[in-house]
Amino acid sequence: MLAGVSTRIEENTTNSPLFPFPSGIHLRSSSSMNVTEFLETHFRHFNARELRDAARSYGEFVNQGGKMMVTLAGAMSTGELGLSLAEMIRQGKVHAITCTAANLEEDLFNLVAHDEYQTIQDWRALSVDDEVRLRDAGFNRVTDTCIPETVMRHLEHRLTKLWVQQASSVETWMPADFMFALLDDPTFTEHFQVPRENSWVAAAKDAGIPVYTPGIEDSTLGNIYAARVHDGTVPNHTAFATGTEQMGRLIKWYEATSADAPIGMFQIGGGIAGDFPICVVPLLKQDLEKDVRLWGYFCQISDAVTSYGGYSGAVPNEKITWYKLDPESPKFMIQSDASICAPLVFAHVLGW
Repeated sequence: MLAGVSTRIEENTTNSPLFPFPSGIHLRSSSSMNVTEFLETHFRHFNARELRDAARSYGEFVNQGGKMMVTLAGAMSTGELGLSLAEMIRQGKVHAITCTAANLEEDLFNLVAHDEYQTIQDWRALSVDDEVRLRDAGFNRVTDTCIPETVMRHLEHRLTKLWVQQASSVETWMPADFMFALLDDPTFTEHFQVPRENSWVAAAKDAGIPVYTPGIEDSTLGNIYAARVHDGTVPNHTAFATGTEQMGRLIKWYEATSADAPIGMFQIGGGIAGDFPICVVPLLKQDLEKDVRLWGYFCQISDAVTSYGGYSGAVPNEKITWYKLDPESPKFMIQSDASICAPLVFAHVLGW
């Protein structure tokens, strides 16, 4: 079941020969179902079927030894995707993450400021004056959820010390390394307002999986970092590994990991979070002229429309022309809301 949810969906059903269930999934003859059984029973056509098949294939891929890169765009951490993604990491169903810097920081914002967030029920009806009142009260709105400015300053205070330290070192840190350092600080963790196990960043740290975060300047803390360099508080811009340096590390991870197992990508949203990692394969094959596996599984959740140029990084079949996807790889495009679909896919993979 979904974490913290004990209610079962009531439904009388039998398995139909037209819609066989994958091995290991058996419907109860009684009236109770878990999430996986509900998806297997009711998600039969259109985006529902695409979601179910993508989840089935994801589970088969990792259960047969494949490795999975999950990419996070949008405001998935503010949507508390960690409630399911963290368990996916703990259960060995996710082996690397690429995310926007906003998703990285917002996972920790939620840990220490969850109780101060405000939820707007009728957010579509907000007027300009309503938005001004939220701004002046110190809130930054993300659709229906308002993040307090105070938590950003809380992290700024702690991170600035680390930025100064690393800017004076020859070693550059990945953006996630700074968050991992905070998670090791008991004076930070004592402020947690939700359980640590709700955090996908904490789960990634504990599992030792790589977290790549290109484009950190497109985030609140990235802006603050640039401001502190500009005003001289941080001596230079060298604390963070650059995007190309992170790509160099991804090259090493992909080459070493794919030598033993195929690697798949489960992409939530579009943009740099997905475009950055998927390019490592054509880079290896065409630019470094190395014989490596193409991506062995691909699924994207997006509401983009191809004809509008909205599929950043190309739709699945188009990726074949870029030496990204193996022609035989399972390919799925779920055209729906990732905040609904991603937890359902994860629940199916986990057998909840």
